[in-house]
Order: sequence, then structure tokens, then C-alpha cells
Amino acid sequence: MNPLRRNRVHIRRNLELITDRNPAETAPERLGLAPDATQTIHSAFVDLYRTGLHPGLQLCIRRRGEILYDRAIGYAAGVAGDDPLHGARREMHRNTPVCLFSASKAITAMLVHKCAEDGLIDLDATVTDTIPEYGQRGKQHTTVRHLLAHQAGIPRIPLPRPDPSLLWDWDRAIATLCAAKPLHGAGEQQAYHAITAGFILGELVQRASGMPLNDYLARHFAEPLGMENFTYGMPRERQHEAARNAYTGGPLPMPLRVLARRVLGADFDRVPAIANSPEFMSAVIPAGNLYATAEEATRFFEMLRAGGVYKGRRLLAPETIARAVAPVSGIRLDRSLMLPVRFSMGMFLGESPFGLYGPHSREAYGHLGFMNIVCWADPSREIAGALINTGKTLAPTALMRFLQLMNTIGRTIPRDAPDAARLDRVA
Repeated sequence: MNPLRRNRVHIRRNLELITDRNPAETAPERLGLAPDATQTIHSAFVDLYRTGLHPGLQLCIRRRGEILYDRAIGYAAGVAGDDPLHGARREMHRNTPVCLFSASKAITAMLVHKCAEDGLIDLDATVTDTIPEYGQRGKQHTTVRHLLAHQAGIPRIPLPRPDPSLLWDWDRAIATLCAAKPLHGAGEQQAYHAITAGFILGELVQRASGMPLNDYLARHFAEPLGMENFTYGMPRERQHEAARNAYTGGPLPMPLRVLARRVLGADFDRVPAIANSPEFMSAVIPAGNLYATAEEATRFFEMLRAGGVYKGRRLLAPETIARAVAPVSGIRLDRSLMLPVRFSMGMFLGESPFGLYGPHSREAYGHLGFMNIVCWADPSREIAGALINTGKTLAPTALMRFLQLMNTIGRTIPRDAPDAARLDRVA
């Protein structure tokens, strides 16, 4: 049997029966696009679903602040994976909350930048200015900037086989990281911090603001943006609403299996089940468990794209956003991901001629979440987008269709001419 046929979702013949479309989608012609733009994007979106590797998908794209595309397809639970507590089949809807995994880091980073804007945190100050106990075993020179840029030397939890329970024990996680010996000096290397830096950044926000992290998030972003979800974790009484995650596709080959364990701190195929647990869903994990819909994620990134303003209300200063998305260096080989990556203080940055956010996307910024989730803004195209899914896989077919969808979005929505010319000069 072909191992890549394992753990796939049966694809229904009539996908319209399991597609939820926003009736408020704006006609593409009104947004300066070709009449068939929406259908072109939808075809690529459906192609991704037809791989059978994503039980449920959501995609939302805003252009110039208006919703161009906002649809969900598939199932939120009950069609793939080992989920004994929530085995009933549920369709995926546009308002189904989904865990953003590492895309949560972008929101956590902007909370830190908001603290800096308000004078509560100095990004170039050492972490020990706010968390004195962090300065152990050579970490006394680590700055907030180093943490945001994945240059703090603590890319993974410093335990041989970390127990997942550490993720929902905030005090123990902070104490473990404060006592950790860094793998290198601050600023010496770039190595993606999958989970670790999020806890320290969250602790910085809490100590600097005097507020629990979810309360600070609600005050400055979730409530002004009118979010129904957008919290780290979910209340127990609402957890049944969330989409369930599923490991799909065949087993990883040995090199990828080792790399995934090093980055994630657990075997790749175990992470979806961990993420479905009530403990994970109840915890506050700044680097990995913010729950939102695709439409809500695009509200946040549209606010960033619009210079910090949403529906006439200013949430961030333009200077704050410019600082947050400015590259901290050129493209570098990341020592955790073993891929060339360009970071800002909190964001994955786009590239030209091709990058994570499609072709000629050097001005784009956002974040990836567990391989197939991506939330981003691309000022040169005047868009904010979010692709959210529940299938956790490294199957080549899924990755190829994911890249094809991002390429289709980038080619269907052209860059604004002045910005495009400026991008070409930068490139």
C-alpha cells in the first residue's frame, strides 16, 4: 500500500454541500481585479482540499479593507485522526475557531511592540530588566529584540524529552527557561524558537503591564477589533466549538522526523492529539495556541496593513508597525528550520522572486503555523490574508498545493504599480 494514502479524508462529489461562503464578499471588479479573480482563487483553494490531507479549511482575503474571499470547506471534526472525545462529525464553518499554532507568535510579538509603544518595555533593554531571574547561565545580555528575532539562543526546551504538561504549567515553563543554558550567545545565530521565546515574551508583557496576557490582548486588540474568539486557549465551556486537529498522510522519513522533533519538542504525529487535549486548549501558550477564524485573523493583519487603524480607530502607531516588520538582517540559514529565512522582530518576511507569501512578495509579512497555516499582510497588493486548516502533514502533495494556492493568490491580485516599482528597486 502506498504510505502516502494513509490518513486521508474522503472527498465528497459535491463540495458545495460542505462549503460555507460569506455573502458579504465584494465583487472583484470593485476592488480593481479581473472578474474571474474570486473563482480563480476558489479553484486553487478547492484543489488544496481535494488532496484529502486537510479535514477542514478556511481562507479569507481582504483587499483595500474589503472582503474579497471568505469561505470554509470540509469538516471541523469527526473525519480524520484519533479524537475519541469529539468523534461526532461537524462541518467546518467560517465562524469555527481554529488553533493558529505558531501564527500566534505574530500576535504575541505585536503585544510586546504595543508595550514598547506605551513605554512599558524597551526592546533594546535586557530581559533581566523586567525578569531578573532570566539572567542565568550566560543569558544576562539577552535583549527583548533577540527574543523577537529568534536570536536568543533558547530555540528548544532544554530537556531530553520534554513532557507536554510543561506547556500548561506557566510557572514551571518560565522557571525552566530562566534556568536554561543558551545554545549560543545572544545575537550570534538565528535559530527559530518554536515554543520557548513565547513564554518569556508573554511574561514580559504581563510584568510590564500588570495584566494577564489574555486581558492585555482583549483590551488592545480583541475587543477593539470586535473579535468573538482571538484568545490564547479557549474556555472549557466553548472547547466543543473548536476545530479538531488531525495528523494526515504517511509517516515522516527519518531526517524530517528528527528535525520536526527538534523544532516541536515532540514527535510530529503526536502534536495534533496534544493540541486536541482539554489541557492544551485551556492553557495560555503565547507561541502556539491562539484561537481564531480566518476572517478574524485578517482583521488583525488588515489593521497592521492600514498603519494601525481599523474602522477609524487607531490601535497602533504607524512607527510601531514599521519597526515590527523591518528586517533584523538579510536572509539567513535558520539553525532550527535549516532553511533560509528573513525575520523581523516577530514576523516571517516575504521574498522575491518567490517566498512564503507568493511571487514578488518582498514587502509581505506574517507568520506560518504548523506548516500549513499562514496569516499575512502584503501592502504592495493591499491585501491581508489567512489560510487556516486542521490537517497536520508534510506530505509532498499538500505542500505543493499549498504553494500553488499562495502563488495563485499572488498572481491573481497584482501589486500596485508604485509599490511594485519600489519593490523592484529594493530587490
